[in-house]
Amino acid sequence: MSTTNPEFKAVIWDLGGVLLRTEDRQPRQRWEARLGLAPGELDRLVFEGELGKLAALGQANAHDIWSSIGTRFSLPPDELQKLESDFWSGDQIDGDLVDYIRALRPMYQTALLSNAWPAVRETLEVRWGIAGIFNVITLSCEVGMAKPDPRIYAANLEALGLPAEQTVFVDDFERNVQGARRVGMSAILFQSRQQVQHEVDLLLGRGMLN
Repeated sequence: MSTTNPEFKAVIWDLGGVLLRTEDRQPRQRWEARLGLAPGELDRLVFEGELGKLAALGQANAHDIWSSIGTRFSLPPDELQKLESDFWSGDQIDGDLVDYIRALRPMYQTALLSNAWPAVRETLEVRWGIAGIFNVITLSCEVGMAKPDPRIYAANLEALGLPAEQTVFVDDFERNVQGARRVGMSAILFQSRQQVQHEVDLLLGRGMLN
């Protein structure tokens, strides 16, 4: 018969790198070659530059980031638009993981906890249509703090109405996993869909007893 672990009440998921992954890096690599950037440097400019960090706190937006990049590389508007389009073109939502998360309910609450730019909530709701698989969505740009700040984990837990010890958290950055563990969550480092589903199932006790 099936058995579950009664200690856990919710599973909390990251977005970028977990549910949304860059499956085709060639468009970004072509632009890096064209702009004379090292491998991975375009990602760092977009996400880890000053404006990218401000956007994650709701203090800048995508237009600000891409305008800055266009100015840095003297790109005309049509080329900048193509760069932005190409940058995102290899990203895909993992439909199988979406189905897995949906299947956790209603036995478990599900939540999203993401360092995200403004307009991501609308994208979740309208473009991807996956907002409804979560009981709670906490976005850094809306609360003005970002992982691994312990306050953002606390905000997510407060919205769920649960103590940290009753939650499992999944993220693809070790620093965010460690941040979750420091506040008392059980946390899993995402490496692949199969790996993370297996580890979540083990923690939840979602298996069959002979």
